Amino acid sequence: MTQTGPTPAELDRHFGISGRAQVGADSAGNAAVRITTEKCTGAICLHGAHVTSWKPAGQEEVIFLSSKATFAEGKAIRGGTPICFPWFRAKSDDAKAPAHGFARTKLWTLESMQEQTGDISVTVSTESDDATRQWWPHEFRAQLIATFGDALQLEFTVSNTGATAFRYEEALHTYYRVGNTSQARLAGLGGVTFFDNTDGNRARAQSGDVAIAKATDRAYINTEHALELIDSGLRRRIHIVKKNSASTVVWNPWSEAASKMSDMGEGEWRSMFCAEACNILTNAVRLAPGEAHTIGVTTTVGGL
Repeated sequence: MTQTGPTPAELDRHFGISGRAQVGADSAGNAAVRITTEKCTGAICLHGAHVTSWKPAGQEEVIFLSSKATFAEGKAIRGGTPICFPWFRAKSDDAKAPAHGFARTKLWTLESMQEQTGDISVTVSTESDDATRQWWPHEFRAQLIATFGDALQLEFTVSNTGATAFRYEEALHTYYRVGNTSQARLAGLGGVTFFDNTDGNRARAQSGDVAIAKATDRAYINTEHALELIDSGLRRRIHIVKKNSASTVVWNPWSEAASKMSDMGEGEWRSMFCAEACNILTNAVRLAPGEAHTIGVTTTVGGL
């Protein structure tokens, strides 16, 4: 991914907050913001507007990032919170289109860094251009506000800047770090209908908490419930509150698929549990010209 805008050093001089939020470079040389406050440490890359770390004070790291994650042009970062937009999984009418859309591999623009009551908010944005129109013909502007503090709050807003309505899917595809995937469970989806992508998208109803004991790829629909990831391995509860999100995806590739991922460290699938705030499938968003929609997720951590 080629750096075409201001350098990380220039961005730091303009936006940096001394001793608390600095702009440096990721391994490919693109800008990344690193936060260090009394409340937490964290990081967000302009590559994909991708949050890669959040560690509240006194806690272990909450966000999983693969030891083999790459930051190369056109590649998604393995772990963190990829932004899936404007489609989820494969594009239904174009097998050559990038999986999960183009937002997670695009270089975003840093708009602002602000501190309020000890929290650091980083605002980044992107918009339609010739590269996006190659895959999706619509005019849009997208903005992510990531706020790092006792909680990690993400707000992703899409605006229709064109003359015609469009429909899109979206996901804040968070990889949560757990002690052992098979010893973690996700509460809040009991009784909800899901489509099982490992079984031809067969519809089923969830019974009790979600546990992962094999390759799992489920889209839960028509649910705005708050979630709780109960992690006995690290003896904590991760509370996940969704905003304007009618779908939830739960994913773990398990051993066989993970072994084929060049950007996943050996055995690291055992330390991740994806619980994603989404609007996909029948919950996709439709925007008229001039309209905007915001999806959000707030994550906090407590003990068992």
